[in-house]
Amino acid sequence: MAAPAPDPQPGPGPVRDTTPGPGPVHDAPPGTAPDADARPGTDPDPDGTDSTDSTDAETDSPPGPDPLTVPSMSAGPDFVLRPWEMSDLPLIREAAQDPYIPLITTVPSRYSDRAAEEFVRRQWDRAATGAGYPFAIVRSRDRRPVGAIGLWLRELPEGRASIGYWMVPSGRGQGVTRAALRTVTGWALRDLGVPRLQLFIEPWNTASARIAVDVGYRHEGLLRGWQRVGDERRDMAVYGLLNSDGQVDGRAVASN
Repeated sequence: MAAPAPDPQPGPGPVRDTTPGPGPVHDAPPGTAPDADARPGTDPDPDGTDSTDSTDAETDSPPGPDPLTVPSMSAGPDFVLRPWEMSDLPLIREAAQDPYIPLITTVPSRYSDRAAEEFVRRQWDRAATGAGYPFAIVRSRDRRPVGAIGLWLRELPEGRASIGYWMVPSGRGQGVTRAALRTVTGWALRDLGVPRLQLFIEPWNTASARIAVDVGYRHEGLLRGWQRVGDERRDMAVYGLLNSDGQVDGRAVASN
């Protein structure tokens, strides 16, 4: 699984939502490696501190980042991406039972309705404070949420953003991860004009690495001791994709 980037605190001047249309529709079964979309990529809800805004009352304080509106988008014929809802608590319950997801996200390791509701509110806060776009990944046929993906804008002032995702066992092996990553990647590059996207993936997670490369990301190197996962610091392989790199899923990514 790809490990998360540091907790996405809101930075100045995030991409403003311009009511983008739906992302590209893709039929993208991942199917490679054992349980190819079993493990998350860069974490959509990284490692722990709540990203809330503190507002200084002084009149000369600089304005905070604008709130973001999380859109709903098609991720191929079988899945949609949408904002988090309180009805998503069963998804959090399943994620809490996974041995890895709570290590690299703020999904509670011991489930309770209260902790799950707080998790959902954190996702709302991240959009409200301009930290990024958190999505629930939902299966179209029964509207069951099966995972999460997020576009995080903490480093957007430097021209880069990160994507993270995780999938619960009931959503694995169906092409969900690849379809969701392609959709958010294309939307971020084309509609939002983000110059650079990056993923951080643990070297052992060959399934996530294959999906990243298939979508168009390039392996750029190894970051030693880059991130804390559980009680230890782990190496992370970094994968990057530039707006100028060409195409995602056969379509030009440049928006200008």
